[in-house]
Amino acid sequence: MIRVLVVDDDFMVARVHTGFVSRVDGFEVVGTCHSGADAVTAAGELVPDLVLLDLYLPDQFGLDVLSELRRAGHDCDVMVITAAKEADAVRGALRQGVVDYVLKPFGFEDLRERLERYAAQRDALAAAQVRGQEDIDRVLSRGGSAPAAALPKGMSPQTARLVESALRAADGNLSASEAAEQVGLSRVSARRYLEYFCSIGQAEVTLRYGSAGRPERRYRWGA
Repeated sequence: MIRVLVVDDDFMVARVHTGFVSRVDGFEVVGTCHSGADAVTAAGELVPDLVLLDLYLPDQFGLDVLSELRRAGHDCDVMVITAAKEADAVRGALRQGVVDYVLKPFGFEDLRERLERYAAQRDALAAAQVRGQEDIDRVLSRGGSAPAAALPKGMSPQTARLVESALRAADGNLSASEAAEQVGLSRVSARRYLEYFCSIGQAEVTLRYGSAGRPERRYRWGA
């Protein structure tokens, strides 16, 4: 069983998330917390495998809690679950290695899909025998939206997941330049991944016309 710690300042929301997690096979909730300080303490006592971490906590920002967890030596994975849509929050979470970034509100099926994808990748990592880059790419893409075998030459599953996360977390849609800034790519590279997602039906593109020049291409996750 994958042990989960739910961290949310809202008692009712924490209860809902706990109920969602409990309905997914292979997962069990071992505790709930409503502040950053309690989350760090509980991580030491309960030793969860995965923390569902809200960012808007009463005593500190969630990414600071994540930093404290790492400084304390806790190697649990972290899935951010939040209403925070700011680019800095998304970028900061990705830089700190979160396994996913989920925007509230969401339904059970969305969370179930993400938890199952996380579990598949976790199992693959535990059983992996790494002989070269192909083995690493195969493990990192397990259960993801853009499997390594399907990506065009020169594109990596790791970067594809970063672009996907930025696009999913966007408030509305993103341009290639905005995605590039969030993920840390060149605009050309970001656009290549965005166009790829459109080509396989996982994203859609619209044109925004200005007063002069070429229309701007804007991307949204989900066709």
